[in-house]
Amino acid sequence: MNPLLTLPRVVAVEDGPDVGVPGHHGDPLAEQRAMDRSAAVVDRSNREVIAVPGEDRLSWLHLLLTQHVSELPEGSGTEALVLDLNGRVEHHMIVSHVGDTVWLDVDPGRSEALLDYLRKMVFWSKVEPRSATDELAMLSVVGPTAPAVLAEAGVPVPAEPYGSVSLPDGGLVRRMPGLAGPLASGANHYAFDLLVPRAELVGWWQRLRSAGAAAAGAIAYEALRVGALRPRLGVDTDERTIPHEVGWIGSAVHLTKGCYRGQETVARVANLGRPPRKLVLLHTESGDDEPLHPGDPVLLGGRTVGRVGSWALHHELGGVALALVKRSTAVDAELTAGVPGDAETRDRLTPVRIDPDSAPAEDETPPPGRAAQARTARALRP
Repeated sequence: MNPLLTLPRVVAVEDGPDVGVPGHHGDPLAEQRAMDRSAAVVDRSNREVIAVPGEDRLSWLHLLLTQHVSELPEGSGTEALVLDLNGRVEHHMIVSHVGDTVWLDVDPGRSEALLDYLRKMVFWSKVEPRSATDELAMLSVVGPTAPAVLAEAGVPVPAEPYGSVSLPDGGLVRRMPGLAGPLASGANHYAFDLLVPRAELVGWWQRLRSAGAAAAGAIAYEALRVGALRPRLGVDTDERTIPHEVGWIGSAVHLTKGCYRGQETVARVANLGRPPRKLVLLHTESGDDEPLHPGDPVLLGGRTVGRVGSWALHHELGGVALALVKRSTAVDAELTAGVPGDAETRDRLTPVRIDPDSAPAEDETPPPGRAAQARTARALRP
């Protein structure tokens, strides 16, 4: 059992991927405000960790992942994906290169399948991928004053996003992009992940609290993640999701590197087409007593045009949800989301609207490949 669940006023997450960590410490909205205006520490020890040591670690991972990692400097990191043959997302991970090891951390319940795939791809490479979940646990410190909290706790503060530094007693601290997001007002927002020895989880929690971090739970963290338009694998994605649909091109996919499974789809969509769906933020009218759920349909005139992902009650935005909708869906469309009822069940539908600032900008210029084809066709005309 997670020892932090025994803290006073803790209410555990009851369902979903975050079972096993505190959902909140008494007031989820106040915890969000602390993360937005000062700093708070969140137990994310349910994330799973894979260690990849060995002298071929970078060149080997470069062949398997969507990111360019063959020359990833020590003390740096990135995000990366593993795709299937059709370019659909199978795994999303955060990558940290510290010392003589590459650390991959993933959402709960996903490391076993990823580790199985990695082990099958070792062949003659000098790498030894292994699970490190029992060794390391994650705590995240989030908010504008997070650097000051780390400094007070005696923790080094990485200067750049994804920069990582070893901790003296084991583990690492990594800077992540802040959770203010494009729709929030805070400009100076920080987020740091600490991978600490699991046996010392409580001690690290107390150390960060004593350094000035408020206590926050998974509900507050997830609300800020949704407001920041950060998709989560398996919640905001489905079995058909390609990286272009959820904003992972660039952050997790390098368009000019080759040699990875699914590369053909990535290049074809980037150069010749448009992704069939787009990730948007929905404003909902459902209260917290009847939220939307992952997989609920998004409807336009009774016709399904998308699916709901994460739903949250945001301290500034109200009820919001991430959703994958058809690219042709207008930002001012009159949509509903939920589950229509039948003769035996009542409707669980609520009006929703797309936040226009969340929708990807529609570029009317043709993709690079289409433009090149048009130029060639014009040149060949008699």
